Amino acid sequence: MQRQGALGASCSLTATKTVKKMAKNVTQDGDEKGMKEEIILPEGVAASLAGSVLTLKGPKGETSRNIEGQNVSVSVEGNKVSVLSANSSKKEKKIIGSLRAHIANMVKGATEGHVYRLKVCFTHFPITVSVSGSQLLVKNFLGEKIPRKLTLQAGVSVKVEGSELIVNSANKDAAGQTAAAVEQITKRAGFDTRVFGDGIYITVKDGKDIGQAKK
Repeated sequence: MQRQGALGASCSLTATKTVKKMAKNVTQDGDEKGMKEEIILPEGVAASLAGSVLTLKGPKGETSRNIEGQNVSVSVEGNKVSVLSANSSKKEKKIIGSLRAHIANMVKGATEGHVYRLKVCFTHFPITVSVSGSQLLVKNFLGEKIPRKLTLQAGVSVKVEGSELIVNSANKDAAGQTAAAVEQITKRAGFDTRVFGDGIYITVKDGKDIGQAKK
């Protein structure tokens, strides 16, 4: 797939796969009546629970998740988050596994941040992207006189480095939704991107390369 990039260079997006291993620090107890899983938080991450909202704070920011209606209970004690269920059926095991994955993403967001990268590509009209406050502006897309605008979500930062955009947030959902919205702002229905390659395209999803722009 060929896409024209910044300064008239050719952008070819080649799908690649990367495998990322995340260290787990989890203990699990189960019996016929219920299950309990304990997640030990790394140094520098603090947890708090307000009602059904679990919040983690770390060097890269703060992220929260509402766990209401999950048929499990969550407790916080020091650097330990415990997830408990009254039963140990397949349904509860699935819910606890899902919560464990969400908490792991929250830990990553609080300690490293969730980063998405996008590439600005164009053929004839140089695209200019800038950020002003909470507004992302895309100027001169296909020669348009009126800039295309996107309001950024709270807690999300976007940095423009040449022809690359870097989306960063402690909240994985917010980072992913923002990256998708940036890509969508220059998408045109009915146009084949193999022919009409102008636009902004996601190349890295939270550390996973999905395409590399090559000159």
